[in-house]
This record gives sequence, C-alpha cells and structure tokens, in this order.
Amino acid sequence: MITLTLVGIGSGNPQHLTLQAIEALNSADLILIPRKGKGKDDLAGLRRDICTQVLRDPAPRLHEFDLPVRDPNTPDYRQRVDDWHDAIATIWQREIVAQLPKGGNVAFLVWGDPSLYDSTLRIAERLKSQMALNVQVVPGITAIQALTAGHAIPLNDIGAPVVITTGRQLRDNGWPTGADTVVVMLDAGGAFETLDPVGIDIWWTAYAGMENEICLHGPLSEVGPQIVTRRAEARADHGWIMDIYLMRRA
Repeated sequence: MITLTLVGIGSGNPQHLTLQAIEALNSADLILIPRKGKGKDDLAGLRRDICTQVLRDPAPRLHEFDLPVRDPNTPDYRQRVDDWHDAIATIWQREIVAQLPKGGNVAFLVWGDPSLYDSTLRIAERLKSQMALNVQVVPGITAIQALTAGHAIPLNDIGAPVVITTGRQLRDNGWPTGADTVVVMLDAGGAFETLDPVGIDIWWTAYAGMENEICLHGPLSEVGPQIVTRRAEARADHGWIMDIYLMRRA
C-alpha cells in the first residue's frame, strides 16, 4: 500500500507551511519534486529550498522527475487537460513504484492548497484506479489568502458574496452575475482587459508571499495597463509567473 500525502505549501514562502505540513513532510519516506522544463527551474528549486529548511535528520529521500507538457494541437481545452492529467498520472505511478517498490509514504508539495483550482487531487484519483493508494491532504495557505494579506484587505464586503473564477471564464463569459467581488486565478494574462473598467478597482499580486512579490492596486482603468507591462517584464525576468487578482465594483 502506498500513502500519497498532498501537502499544501502556500505560495513558495517556507514560513507559510503549517506545523502539520512540516510533520507530514518529515514523516514521508519519499518526497517527489516535479520539474516543469526549461525556464521553470525556479519552481523545483523552491521546493528543494523548502525541504532543506524544514526536514530533520534522517530526512526523507528527494526524487525529481520531469512532467509532460500539454499538447497544444488538441483543439478542445477540456480534452487537452484530461489527456495531460492522464500522462502525468502515468508518470507518477512509474516513479512511485520504482522508488517505493515495497510501499510506503510519498509526499508531494502542492502550491497553495490542493483543494482550490489545483489538479493534483484529480491526478491522484486516476492513480487509485491503477494501484493500491491511500490519499491524504494537508491544507495550505491559498494564493487568495496571500493576495489579501499582501494588500491588507478583506476578501469580501459586509454580507456580500465572492466569486472565485479563472481568467478563461472571465474572458469568455464576462463579469460573473450577482457578484460585487471577483477573484481571478489561472489567468494567462490580461483577461480583465475584456471588461468595461468603469467603477472597478483591482488588487493584483504576482509571486504572492515570496521575496520578489509584486503588488499593484487602483482603478482598473489606470492600473490595468501597468499590470500588463509589469507582468510581461516579470515573466521575462524569471521565466515563469504566478499571479492572482481581486476586483471589486464600487
């Protein structure tokens, strides 16, 4: 039997780990660290740095492996994602069986929280059909918490709902009906440009909670173009970017 523990690690700052997360990592026999390819080495490096800071002797083994990339030639978005998840699950199974042939506890460090716009749990479900697997989840600080903390703002207005959505949904469907506050994740860049900016304020953060965190806030009409420019510059500097933003109508 393999126990797969998905450990939420916040947004890359080791101080975001909970005591439960630290104990889960130290209790593992093996910690998997994915490599996402050229230009994204920082992501694997941050996972290694976290392990260096929190693991105690005798420390679990670290094992790095390469992740596949999504096939850009598949026209249907959902099918493209499903095929990608199938490929990742196959690689996970191969690496886990090779590294823990007699079973044991393997941990996987998940950015933010495994429950919120993250596919790790869906990939783990695929593994359950292929091997004897017990899945455990250790919750982490979400990117939304890091965003609101960085700007020192509450998530919602008094008694008002909040909609959490994606850049694709915002671009395709516009401002969610009935929402005064919208949090946008997984935006490939500038989905807010499709909106009429009048009366909308935006709070934008890249690399939330990390040393190179970037925060911008103000009326969307004024700050939107600045965000697009800063985002492109940051992506060019680091080779990758993780950003999130909150918008609120007056």
